[in-house]
Amino acid sequence: MVKKTLAWLVFAISMGGLATAAPAQEKEIRWGTSQVGSTGHKSLVSLSELLNKNLKGYRITVQPTPGGIVSVKGYAAGQFEGYYGSDVAFYEYAKGISRFKGFKEQAKRAPLQSLWTFTLEPGVAIHRRDAAKIKQYGDLAGKKVFTGPRPWDTRAQIERAFGALGVKHDYIEVDIGTAGSLLESGGITAFVIYTNAESATAPWITEASLSTDWVVLNPSAAEVATLKKAGFQTASIKPTMFKKDVGVPALTFLPFFYGYHVGADVSADGVYQILKIVEANAKDLVTVDKGYVQVAADMVAMQRRGIESSVDFVEIHPGLAKYMKEKEAWDPKWDARVAKLK
Repeated sequence: MVKKTLAWLVFAISMGGLATAAPAQEKEIRWGTSQVGSTGHKSLVSLSELLNKNLKGYRITVQPTPGGIVSVKGYAAGQFEGYYGSDVAFYEYAKGISRFKGFKEQAKRAPLQSLWTFTLEPGVAIHRRDAAKIKQYGDLAGKKVFTGPRPWDTRAQIERAFGALGVKHDYIEVDIGTAGSLLESGGITAFVIYTNAESATAPWITEASLSTDWVVLNPSAAEVATLKKAGFQTASIKPTMFKKDVGVPALTFLPFFYGYHVGADVSADGVYQILKIVEANAKDLVTVDKGYVQVAADMVAMQRRGIESSVDFVEIHPGLAKYMKEKEAWDPKWDARVAKLK
């Protein structure tokens, strides 16, 4: 009997059955973001590298899409587990307007908010040769303007601002890689530019600087007053991230909040761990992507500001709620907005 038992043990060990346990299978998070060359894609690549090293039980794959809005819709349709969502997109989703008109009736599930990472601050660039005659947003009326690809939230923000100001421009959709050359040739009069966390910009904007001499077009003081009455925030930003003379000492841009969110596919503990990993490694993230400077400066404040921007539009992931309560930064008025995971 003893010999048989020993023989079985030898066989089992030789087959690996008792030597090591099979590794736990990782759950894939297909994380949708914006297109290659954009801020959204660049920053998620940096984040995914960090999480894949430190987040147990999950494996992230970055999935570029034509724009953040497409990733939100993809999550709602079951295509992704993660998405690149903004307060602008969540507002449109909740109201069923603009890019989400008629969409909620088709959605399989609603987006949640779980990780807020930075603000994005869009503005407008024109050619230096036009700076003497185009001095405010209103001067773009009737002009050909590329406010960004149709799915982009930066475009939605600038278009909404133009709408509030009554600026009826001629929207021209172009590939982001050709925006600079088209401005140089006169094919367009202006294009959208933006900063990320008031400290970085997108690769395609940097590349546009090689093919044209653009400068920033700020809204006038009267236009800023009108925009504030319409509910817009403004930010005065030093233009150092562009590494060129942009024609003005400070940028007057229109910030909104962005985050890399997941939904019910990721447990409350999974989201909590994501938040803790980002918090612990935020300074390292900044060394590879300056867009994370705001979470490095105050992770909790960024989550609070993001939640406040969207709490009326989408529910809060319970993992984010756990994190905020641990940090004593939870507002009891948010209690009714915490999602229940199935």
